[in-house]
Amino acid sequence: GKYRIDEVIGSGGMGRVVRASHLYLQQSVAIKILLPQMAESASTVSRFLREAQATVNLKSEHIARVIDVGTMHDGTPFMVMEYLEGNDLNQILRHHGPQPPPIVCDLMLQACEGIGEAHARGIVHRDLKPSNLYVCRRTNGAPMVKVLDFGISKLSPKTPRHASLKPITVVRSSLGSPIFMAPEQMRDASQV
Repeated sequence: GKYRIDEVIGSGGMGRVVRASHLYLQQSVAIKILLPQMAESASTVSRFLREAQATVNLKSEHIARVIDVGTMHDGTPFMVMEYLEGNDLNQILRHHGPQPPPIVCDLMLQACEGIGEAHARGIVHRDLKPSNLYVCRRTNGAPMVKVLDFGISKLSPKTPRHASLKPITVVRSSLGSPIFMAPEQMRDASQV
C-alpha cells in the first residue's frame, strides 16, 4: 500500500525485482518479490526472509540496504531495498570486456570491505559472482560496488545473534553458482 510499481527491472527463477516509488516519500526503491510458485515452499520463504535478516544490520556502504519486508495480500513475501542505478559486473564484462587492473583492484577491495563486515557478523554470502556485484556511482562520479543477493547466505550459529536460527540447507544440497563456488562449498554447503 505504500509503493507504486513503476517497472520490472529483473527476473529470475525465484523472483522478480521491480522499481517502485514510495508514495509518501517520493523516493525510488527496488522491491524483490518472491514468485507465487516459489512462495509455496516453506524453505524458500524462510531463505527469502533470512536474506532480509542477514542484510538489514549490515552498515557497509558496499552492501545493498534492505529498507522493509512484508507480504502482499496473497501472502507472497517481498523485500524493499535501496534503488541502485548502474550495472552488475557481469553486464559490464559482457559489454565492455576485461577492465583495467586499477579499476578491478578498487572494485574488488570495495566488495571485500562489504563481505568483511558480513563475515565479522557471522554471515557467509555463498554466491559471490560478477552478477551479484553491482557497480553504481558515488556523488563524485567514482565507481562504487554494492554486494547483492544474500539469498543463500549462511548465518553462523556460533554467532550469538544467530544461535537460535535453525539451518535451512539440506545435507547434500548444492546452493550457488558452481563456476564461482569455493571447493569446500561444493563438498558440503552446510559447513561453509
